[in-house]
Amino acid sequence: MENEAILVKPLLTEKTNALREGKARKYAFKVDPRANKFEIRAAVEKLFGVKTVSCAIINVSGKEKTMGMRGGRRASGFTAAWKKAYVTLAENQKIEIFEGV
Repeated sequence: MENEAILVKPLLTEKTNALREGKARKYAFKVDPRANKFEIRAAVEKLFGVKTVSCAIINVSGKEKTMGMRGGRRASGFTAAWKKAYVTLAENQKIEIFEGV
């Protein structure tokens, strides 16, 4: 699997910004569901030129959604499940794209 295909997009939320700016140096990414920890770490190291210490993966299950239809009927389904990765960088390492420099 190509490195660009493993990392789908970075996650930029208040929680991930706090993790990134604190002492933790953790960056969050939405990743391909087939990728494992070793592939994710290698992709981050190669694409951003940094040294990683660890990688934690979370499988996010899809939420149930209900949609109203004509005639008072309801249709229910689920949003897509996806995988999230928290990558911890080594001491004095950072990804410049996230920092806005």
